Amino acid sequence: MIQQLIALIIILFFLGRLFWQKKKDSISLTEFIFWLFFWLASAFAILYIKTIDSLVADLGFSSSGINILFYLGTIILFYLILRLRLRLEKNERNLTKIIRDIALMNKK
Repeated sequence: MIQQLIALIIILFFLGRLFWQKKKDSISLTEFIFWLFFWLASAFAILYIKTIDSLVADLGFSSSGINILFYLGTIILFYLILRLRLRLEKNERNLTKIIRDIALMNKK
């Protein structure tokens, strides 16, 4: 119970920071909605961890619900890292193309 309370306090802190960043226009609406959904889903998972445990047991998994949530979170993080890496590579290619075009224009 104490772990749930600590986790919810941490989530409230991050939600506060999220709203503060949105108020300052530091993040876009899309990012705001994504992170709001993420933190609310996390709070929901923490509040209903016993229900998730029983659901996981009914599905035939031998581990607890928190382990399944951890595995799912890890998979999602790796997917987001992959997307970030692909976006970074695209930006690097675009930057290289722009620099090459500028260099060719300066050569003339």
